[in-house]
Amino acid sequence: MSRPEDTLPPDLFYNDAESRKYTTSSRIQKIQSDMTHRALSLLHLTRPSMILDVGCGSGLSGEILSASDAEGTPGGPHVWVGFDISASMLGIALEKEVEGDLFLADAGQGVPFRAGTFDAAISISAVQWLCNAESSEESPAGRLSRFFNGLYASLRRGGRAVCQFYPKNDEQKRMVSSAAVRAGFGAGLLEDDPATKSAKTYLVLTVGGGELEGDITGVVRGMEGIDVMDSRRRAKDRKRGDERKGSRAWILRKKEQMERKGKVVKANSKYTGRKRRVIF
Repeated sequence: MSRPEDTLPPDLFYNDAESRKYTTSSRIQKIQSDMTHRALSLLHLTRPSMILDVGCGSGLSGEILSASDAEGTPGGPHVWVGFDISASMLGIALEKEVEGDLFLADAGQGVPFRAGTFDAAISISAVQWLCNAESSEESPAGRLSRFFNGLYASLRRGGRAVCQFYPKNDEQKRMVSSAAVRAGFGAGLLEDDPATKSAKTYLVLTVGGGELEGDITGVVRGMEGIDVMDSRRRAKDRKRGDERKGSRAWILRKKEQMERKGKVVKANSKYTGRKRRVIF
């Protein structure tokens, strides 16, 4: 069975009929509710907060964010803002009169909010759509880079985010988590019910704050079941002597960085980084 993101772009896939079917399905409502509560538990919110819902759809997660603590929303009720690429999904949210503010926007083009606006962010079943590019002018790496850089900027220092997504394979897991780490996040991957059809993957992200003494992974480190990733570990292990500026290793690393940002670079060859003979 093909995955939805492999068939059509999200704004086309979630048309009026598909959006209504998604929103009214009791099975999907239960799954969405469980994943939203799981994301909230990983955020560890202890007071009402300003939360961004990325890929908010028809507001299924937003309704939980607006609920009181007595209804199972930790620290709630919360104030939330949501954005989604599907106008049909947002139309249903407006019909339901959800309490959050709604915006039509593409996460692959960034997060259109002022720096430091949000205390936290959640994203349920949306990030995997960024792993596809619909034109030759874009790339999954570029879309992920714009999203995570924008998300990082929109969160206050010490803020957290939890992105639940459905990776196609381990390579896609690495692509998503690496894009988050390059944006500056402390990152951890958590998988519920691994190796089953009901497996759920959560990317737990933190923005460094003063209480972390410069270690942006301090919050997620120590959480049960979460593997911490930090790009600085690799940087410490890298032999800088082999990457002096202008060397082949340095050039290859820079080209790899540009490719991850979605830029077009020349192919590598045996001449890459080779010094040219002086011509008199």
